[in-house]
Amino acid sequence: MNSQTITRASIESDQPLPKTQTGSGHAVHLLLALIVAYTFSFLDRQILSLLVEPIKRDLAISDTAVSLLQGFAFALLLALGGIPVGRYVDSGHRLRLVSAGIALWSLMTAGCALARSYPALLLCRMGVGLGEATLTPAAYSLIGDAFRPRRLGLALGLYSMGVYIGGGLALLLGALVIAQVKDRDFVLPLLGRLHGWQMVFLAVGVPGLLVSAWIASLREPARRGAGARVRPPLAEVLRYFRQHARSLVCLYLAMSFAAMMNYSTNAWVPSMLIRSYGWTAVQAGRSYGLVVLIFGVLGVIAGGLGGDALVARGYKAGRLTLMGCAALAAAPFIAMAPLMSTPQAALALLAPATLFVTMVIGCGPATLQELMPNRMRGTASALGVLVVNLIGLGLGPTCIALIGDYLLHDPRRIGQALAIAAPPMLLLSAALSFGGRRAYAAGRDRLLAAG
Repeated sequence: MNSQTITRASIESDQPLPKTQTGSGHAVHLLLALIVAYTFSFLDRQILSLLVEPIKRDLAISDTAVSLLQGFAFALLLALGGIPVGRYVDSGHRLRLVSAGIALWSLMTAGCALARSYPALLLCRMGVGLGEATLTPAAYSLIGDAFRPRRLGLALGLYSMGVYIGGGLALLLGALVIAQVKDRDFVLPLLGRLHGWQMVFLAVGVPGLLVSAWIASLREPARRGAGARVRPPLAEVLRYFRQHARSLVCLYLAMSFAAMMNYSTNAWVPSMLIRSYGWTAVQAGRSYGLVVLIFGVLGVIAGGLGGDALVARGYKAGRLTLMGCAALAAAPFIAMAPLMSTPQAALALLAPATLFVTMVIGCGPATLQELMPNRMRGTASALGVLVVNLIGLGLGPTCIALIGDYLLHDPRRIGQALAIAAPPMLLLSAALSFGGRRAYAAGRDRLLAAG
């Protein structure tokens, strides 16, 4: 067999799905519920980007301090919590785990409404990260069992839509709520006096409890593959990871640097529109929210379908090739967008930047799943969550804030900080994607040969 191609028969040779799952409405229902859960996770996570200015004012903090709320402190718990979660996912009841995680992050988001100081808000954001650590490793494992391999890229791409539906809705709904609450204070029974931005956290956190109940009501899909129901010893997992070290390192880091650019723009573009162009938070939320919602969703679907098409044509490393090309395509748009003279021109360039970078992110999960045996998918996904979030979410927003605060010495120049930092992130992602293709193709050969 040629080292760069595989046949359709090889791709589809995995153990068949049980009849109760193949083509059934259960798989679709499960995917829909997971998409909604992912949407709520990013709704809760992303809403803070629209509240930067009032939080800075009321808590008297800097952009760098805000970036820790958006990034590192949040990502640290999200990442570290994922390791024990991933081990549990490989043998435990995944839907119960996800339901508990949704309840936790929803309560912690609502808890942000009660924060009266920066440390209290920081702790609540860390709690949100810990709850969200349960979702992605379990979701990747569940989707891998519920859908045939030839539809895996599309299914995972549709799941990844939750990032951009949630991120877009956070801006759109946040703008709607902000327009209603403005700078008013509210006095609620038992809760006392709340600022307008605290009311926003309360409004987006509480509905997540309904999603938690929905997930808890679903039926766990059967695990597939030899040894799929047995959690492998840690030594076996580490040995497998060492055997595929080059391809996994390249893939994890390629995803991480693309996510770093994506989290940076999502965190600071609303502030850029407010500070550089004089827009209100409502205008910024409505306009950029539509860009994230429309072009983010199109990008992850295009990435999933494009990767499926390349693999179906025989290119084992086709998804990595698509990731590299999309990262290169996004770089010039994000470099120019913050430097435009009008907000409309900036948004016009942010649209293709969002489309291409989300193609990278849309390809990543299926690329990882193809390289991992079923019994290790939870651990592999958890490690991916750790690396992607520590680098992408943990460092991305803070990197932009540090450039603005300490290199440019002017928070109003946050757009220039984006133009300086974001393109190199994408170039690194592209280089790693292209650099990992040969090792990835060889790893796929070994996995297919092993059955």
